[in-house]
Amino acid sequence: MQTAQTTNKTVGLCLSGGGAIGFAHIGVLQALLEHSIQPQVIAGTSMGAIVGTMFAAGLNPPQMMELVKQDKLYKVSKLMTFKPSFWKSGFSSHSTVINLIRELIPHDCFEQLPRKMFVCVSNMNTMKWEIKEQGGHLAEWVSASASIPGVFEASVVDGAFYLDGGILNNLPAQPLKPICDAIIGVDVLPFIPPTKMKHPIDAITCSVRGIQHENSLAGRSLCDYLIEPASVKRYNEFRFDAYEQIYKTGYKETIDYIKKHPDILTLKADAGCSPKGL
Repeated sequence: MQTAQTTNKTVGLCLSGGGAIGFAHIGVLQALLEHSIQPQVIAGTSMGAIVGTMFAAGLNPPQMMELVKQDKLYKVSKLMTFKPSFWKSGFSSHSTVINLIRELIPHDCFEQLPRKMFVCVSNMNTMKWEIKEQGGHLAEWVSASASIPGVFEASVVDGAFYLDGGILNNLPAQPLKPICDAIIGVDVLPFIPPTKMKHPIDAITCSVRGIQHENSLAGRSLCDYLIEPASVKRYNEFRFDAYEQIYKTGYKETIDYIKKHPDILTLKADAGCSPKGL
């Protein structure tokens, strides 16, 4: 069997939003790293922004899973500080998420990350998605990217309100295209036609996922490889208790994907490779 040769290609990785289903991203990363595929540039939305930023900061998948087991990325109650006032923009503040990112990344600065990171947020004043990639306030932008509407308060920056990047772009591969030779996309919320519509929550879930799929199409089209872990078939975005099963699904399905698409192994990058144009 012919062995894939190491190249100096710049590999980008785009991680979608998906709430708890985003734990699959950690399994995907584990499988890629085991095959010596080490993306140098990351883009992410919501949970993809959280996992992507931790990876860009140098944390490996076992370290991320240990954080999950410590409840720091496990239960909703650990990620939220509930507000009693219903007239606020969300039930929860950003303090817990921001404090976690600052604990893991004390410098709180995009430029000091070992890997380039693009964080996608939704500007509710312009109703356009934006990419944040430079300066300080890394923790605030990651938190804003993961601000689920109605659950978290909107972030306010220069008078503009920012919410979850997945509202307008759930797979933000666009900033990777100019600087990467190949892009691996991981969409943990691929659209799956509904098999039931018995309860209001079924209609709500199907609608939200359908909208997110539509706003992901542009990003999906830019990916040279697209991995779609099927955890969404069994779990919803708030099943933080199923983190281990969701992680294993991401890992196993990436292993299967690599077997079916062996040419992805040509993306084994030299350690010193830098993004083109940076």
